[in-house]
Amino acid sequence: MRFDTHQTMKLGQQMKLAPRMIQSMEILQMPLAQLEERIDQELESNIALELQEPSNEDGADLSSDHQNDPQADHSDTDIPTEAGANDGEDFARLDDYAEANPEAAENEWERPNKPDAGEEYVPSTYSQSRMAGERDAKTDAMASAPARAASLHDQLLDQWRLCEIDGILRTLGEHLIGFVEDDGLVRTPLTEILDKLPHDQATGINGDGLMLLERALTAIQLFLEPAGIGARDARECLLLQLDAMEEDEGWEDDAEKEGVLNVARTLIEDHLDDLMQNRLPKVAEQTGFTLDEIKAGLGVLKRLSLAPGRRLITVNEPAITPDAIVEYNDDQDRYIAYLTETRASNLQVNREYALMSKDRALEKRDRDFIKTNLSNAQWLIDAVGQRRRTLLRVISVVVDAQREYFDFGPQALKPLPMTQVAEQLGIHVATVSRAVADKHLMTPRGVVPLRRFFTGGTQTEGGEEVSWDAVKAALQEVVDAEDKAKPLSDDKLAAALKARGIDIARRTVAKYRGQLGIQSARLRKQF
Repeated sequence: MRFDTHQTMKLGQQMKLAPRMIQSMEILQMPLAQLEERIDQELESNIALELQEPSNEDGADLSSDHQNDPQADHSDTDIPTEAGANDGEDFARLDDYAEANPEAAENEWERPNKPDAGEEYVPSTYSQSRMAGERDAKTDAMASAPARAASLHDQLLDQWRLCEIDGILRTLGEHLIGFVEDDGLVRTPLTEILDKLPHDQATGINGDGLMLLERALTAIQLFLEPAGIGARDARECLLLQLDAMEEDEGWEDDAEKEGVLNVARTLIEDHLDDLMQNRLPKVAEQTGFTLDEIKAGLGVLKRLSLAPGRRLITVNEPAITPDAIVEYNDDQDRYIAYLTETRASNLQVNREYALMSKDRALEKRDRDFIKTNLSNAQWLIDAVGQRRRTLLRVISVVVDAQREYFDFGPQALKPLPMTQVAEQLGIHVATVSRAVADKHLMTPRGVVPLRRFFTGGTQTEGGEEVSWDAVKAALQEVVDAEDKAKPLSDDKLAAALKARGIDIARRTVAKYRGQLGIQSARLRKQF
């Protein structure tokens, strides 16, 4: 084997994405909330980028209107900023106001003693900002931000510390709470939990450790809320909640309460599997209860939860900010889309820094730094502008192509491949994909993901194009209109859709039924 080095010439072509093109693609793919966050970061890091300020004329009009309004409060503007002949009257009026309104005047002014003649009275920094009408943006953001919710384990531990429990049981209970899952159940076997007990805590436990652990688990089930916390399976979870319901005093008739809860307890203890399969006649035959009594017991079970721990966890869904708004125009008899106005449209390059970049009096290092920031700022502005133009073009084509959706609803949605929109606009299909990613439209039919309008479909027997979402909507309509005492099987659902001109297989019906969360015919049956 021989190793050597040599030189060769090779001719080839390579395509590389420039940083500016990469930034443009990233900006195009960002949803509106993420774009706003990106702009905030750029405003903090780039000295040459700024937002357009409101015109001075608006501010002058507002101030003149405020001064001409006889109902306006001029308590701030009446305070002089320079010493003059009326200093004594001004301070006397301020003292009178402070005596009449001690709560309102508290900490509002840091007033020094009355200045001597010729000296300038300077209000505190806080009073200057009050007179200027400025607000602290960071303080407002912190005040509006929701507090971080405590975790499930932290809340359970807080409850456990308030319980009057013996020392060893308290220790075992804290250890057990660590094995409570997010739904509130403890699925780990107690023997395994006991084996994972820290050595320093296990020293005080003799051979009856498993029995003490069961006692601690029973205390958790009895003392912690909501009811059902610490259950080891679904049956035990429901029974614990039923025990708590027996102590509820909200029932009007004690006899009715006892009868209904007795039926519900029997259903949970002995016939839970049959209830899951909707075998009510079988349950009635084995228990001797009538169907009405079983339905009353099921009404109680509907008030119970298989995941009681979810009641202590607050899930904050992220707010959806629509990127565009679709409205109907009566004059043009068409739907028109326009982008929501955001700070992205108010970006501009700082004029002073642009002039400084051409000033030869500055050092070259400083000029290069300013030019780099100016270039980055202009790139961002161009990328945001291109995003707006591309997004608006794509949305306009989608709105025109899906006119029937806005008029009649989801059942009128048509198939619309991205390649068709790309060819119509003369852009690459990848650009269309990035433009619709994580974007939402505010329409007369609610806030809708933009990607929902791009879907495949099939043809009806009449040759009409129907999207798969429209097929799902038609399937939902058939299920909603069926006789619940005799629900339609998947074969009959396929036949009902075929009667509407939609010919799909039974397995396709089963797949769409599962996606829509529709149960099988046996589970949908009502007795």
